[in-house]
Amino acid sequence: MHRLLVLYPAPVDPDHFRDYYVSKHLPLVRQMPGLLACRYSFDVSAGNGQAPYFAVFEADFADADAMIAARTSPQGQRTSADVANYATGGVVVIDYPLHDGTV
Repeated sequence: MHRLLVLYPAPVDPDHFRDYYVSKHLPLVRQMPGLLACRYSFDVSAGNGQAPYFAVFEADFADADAMIAARTSPQGQRTSADVANYATGGVVVIDYPLHDGTV
């Protein structure tokens, strides 16, 4: 399994971000080929002080190749291009393989 993690710093207009993200951006995300699951939250907190991020998004793919194929597909390119419409605080995108942590 491979995860795409998107971290969003605080936007200029939080209400616009939330509304646009849920009503317009997530429907684009769900069209990406190979997407196994996705989840998001606007309730980001930190152990000490204020959280450095306003929102977080996770997407799971079978492997890194499936994630790359999804991101470079026409649907993935539309999804990436759409980020500028709501993420005025910028965006941090990372990806990594998942390993079972069971002992």
